[in-house]
Amino acid sequence: MSESVQLRAPRAARWSTTAVFALHAVIFAAWTPHIPAVKQHLGLTDGTLGLALLGAPFGSVCAMFVAGLAVSRWGSRPVVAVSLAGYALLSVGLGLAESWLGLFLALVVWGAFQSTLDIAMNAQAVVVENGYGRPVMSSFHAGWSLAGFCGAGLGTLAVSLGIGLTWQMLTFGLVIAAFAWPLTKPMLRNDIASEEHKFALPWRNRALVVLSALMFAGLFCEGAMGDWTALYLRESLHAPAQLAGSGYAVFAVAMFAGRAMGDWLVSRFGDHRVVGGLAGAGAVLFALALVIGSPWAALVGFVAFGLGLSCIVPVVYRAAAAVPGLHAGAAIAGASTAGWSGMLLGPPVIGLLSEASTLPLALGLLPLLSAVVALGARFLR
Repeated sequence: MSESVQLRAPRAARWSTTAVFALHAVIFAAWTPHIPAVKQHLGLTDGTLGLALLGAPFGSVCAMFVAGLAVSRWGSRPVVAVSLAGYALLSVGLGLAESWLGLFLALVVWGAFQSTLDIAMNAQAVVVENGYGRPVMSSFHAGWSLAGFCGAGLGTLAVSLGIGLTWQMLTFGLVIAAFAWPLTKPMLRNDIASEEHKFALPWRNRALVVLSALMFAGLFCEGAMGDWTALYLRESLHAPAQLAGSGYAVFAVAMFAGRAMGDWLVSRFGDHRVVGGLAGAGAVLFALALVIGSPWAALVGFVAFGLGLSCIVPVVYRAAAAVPGLHAGAAIAGASTAGWSGMLLGPPVIGLLSEASTLPLALGLLPLLSAVVALGARFLR
């Protein structure tokens, strides 16, 4: 069989999986520019907003207990289709919330579907990478980052046009849900477990504990950047509204650039050198930006930090899928849950710290965590 025939199915699955990664990011990022308006509409403080945002990590942890088992039993393809449709449609609840509790509960349900989709699509990405026989994992996450930039731009445009969060998410949800099943049709089906696998708690496997810790720290930083960049620029640095809305966008572009080069960098220098070097440089430059405290220094810091965090997730997912004795879906579920818990805990923790001190001081936690990742990257050897 020729190489072109052998790779035809993985290539089709690669495009399909990349599209799912992109839609996951668009839905998430398009909601972030609306957070200041939601905060104002519900009359929340930084602290109460942070507590409401805890709903998403709670839902993510709950989903962990079933998502990995579902992938190992039925394969990632059907789980991707169902969770993508649910994730898209249920995002409407974020705009319908009329109280702190309503926002919290909407985020619980949304976070459960968000985490399930993340686990399933990364399990499919591992299968596709195995089909290629070379690193391609970063390319999927590069697509996620580019789509995150586009989603943030669409959300910012909707805010500037006076389009509310409910109508925005309803439009996205109906369109994406309609195409969820046909979009996943080219995905590979050879990740169904040949034997029954029990759920793998992250702390039951020493290698998975380390990987989960790196994932938690990296995505804690990424989540906090998604939800607090606009508020930091607007409220702390008094930047114009247009500039404030671009904060997460430049961060997402930098993430895309780092991930677009990630597969080549990993092949040339190795996982631990790439993750450690980028995370360390990002930590230093973002910390300097916080000390300088000007809008343009902040944007430069966002770019450096985006590059610094860019390769953590794809490298850790690849390593988790290779942990001996665990089905890839179950191992990815453990690492993914730690990661999404970090990503979704990041915003409320920063909010609570900001309530107790100031937002710039609270954001100082992020370069510290990035430095921890840089030091811990040696375990990726």
